[in-house]
Amino acid sequence: MYPEEIVIPMKKDLTSAGFTELTNPDAVDAAIKAEGTTLVVVNSVCGCAAGAARPGAKLAIQNSGKRPDRITTVFAGFDTEAVARARQYFAPYPPSSPAMALFKDGKLVHFIERHHIEGRSAEMIAQNLMGAFEEYC
Repeated sequence: MYPEEIVIPMKKDLTSAGFTELTNPDAVDAAIKAEGTTLVVVNSVCGCAAGAARPGAKLAIQNSGKRPDRITTVFAGFDTEAVARARQYFAPYPPSSPAMALFKDGKLVHFIERHHIEGRSAEMIAQNLMGAFEEYC
């Protein structure tokens, strides 16, 4: 598990933009199973989270004409039980961090794996998410 002093600023990068932290399995279940749309960002300490995933998620939320009803985040390597529960909903995709999942009425409708984030710009990630928001939100 990562030290709290390292993780807290990375969590705040999303929570200060309006993302709700899901820190336990019950919170994950409630957010994903809720009626409407939920974005779950699996946050991470890696460079691609800092350089593309977090900025891309924030850009998408700030610039999309449509957006999910709930924007949430779990932190890999820190909120381990919450991340494990979220990953149960990500099937058939293997564990990946960072990652982004969009749910509609409890069903996974769009998923961005780490290999779709690495080497891409925040703008590219945002465009990917905004396309999903337009289709499902």
